[in-house]
Amino acid sequence: MRRLTTLFPSEFLEEHAEELGVVEREGKLQVPVLVWALVFGFAAGESRTLAGFRRSYNSTADETISPGGFY
Repeated sequence: MRRLTTLFPSEFLEEHAEELGVVEREGKLQVPVLVWALVFGFAAGESRTLAGFRRSYNSTADETISPGGFY
């Protein structure tokens, strides 16, 4: 985990997401948290549903996102 977060720091993930047009508008979504929730929580976890992914994201993020906002 430490190696990956060193290779891909939050600033890099945010800049790369902006270049790719991943985020269309500023809001509560935190791109680095989204990436790490996917890599560490969702991909390796036993619950591989969108609801499970949202729970993984919300457990890591500063602000939680409602189901409607997440989808």
